[in-house]
Amino acid sequence: MAPDPWFSTYDSTCQIAQEIAEKIQQRNQCERRGEKTPKLTLTIRTLLKNLKVKIDTLKDLLLRAVSTRQITQLEGDRRQNLLDDLVTRERLLLASFKNEGAEPDLIRSSLMSEEAKRGTPNPWLCEEPEETRGLGFDEIRQQQQKIIQEQDAGLDALSSIISRQKQMGQEIGNELDEQNEIIDDLANLVENTDEKLRTEARRVTLVDRKSTSCGASMAMLLIICAHSTVVFAHQLIHQLSLRKQLLLGMIMVILLLLVAIVVIAVWPTN
Repeated sequence: MAPDPWFSTYDSTCQIAQEIAEKIQQRNQCERRGEKTPKLTLTIRTLLKNLKVKIDTLKDLLLRAVSTRQITQLEGDRRQNLLDDLVTRERLLLASFKNEGAEPDLIRSSLMSEEAKRGTPNPWLCEEPEETRGLGFDEIRQQQQKIIQEQDAGLDALSSIISRQKQMGQEIGNELDEQNEIIDDLANLVENTDEKLRTEARRVTLVDRKSTSCGASMAMLLIICAHSTVVFAHQLIHQLSLRKQLLLGMIMVILLLLVAIVVIAVWPTN
């Protein structure tokens, strides 16, 4: 597997920074002895320019790797911490070269003490996750794409479930609307039937009243007829023989009994 260009560039940049610190220390020692150092100064200037170019290259490589998802977010943060340390070292080396700061050894020790005070962990000592341990950058990128695809599939399944739930809700709403319409129709039918029953009840009451008055009239008519028959028979009985009188009397009794039964049957009870 080919090495990552970012780390190879980072290693060469660290070597340049180390070389600059050594050259500055050598120049300072020569100046203390009163020796001239134009050659060392020119070399240090060239190395500082190379250091700046290398740092800019590292920034570009890191930005491209993060934007194209060639590395994970955790790896991107780790590389950014390393790059920030290089930028700080470049600033201190430049200040030391211009005699505006401390010696390179003091700079190096101050950096270590500052990191110890802040409790900043060494990015190289961060434990790599089990998921990416032993994998190349292409394999890590494929793993990330697989995870993204699985997440997309899960979101699609969730969207499908939500769509089905929405459809079921709409169907239930339509069914409730139909049931409400059926209930309204039944209520109207019951109301119409109740009104018809009341009308029929009024008609039955009216017919009952008419039949009651008709029965009473018929009973009165039978009583009048029976009374007239009795009066007529009473006037006729004196002109008949004894046997005919007895026969007429029996007929009258039977007739009166029949009239009484009919009157009782048709006479209103209330």
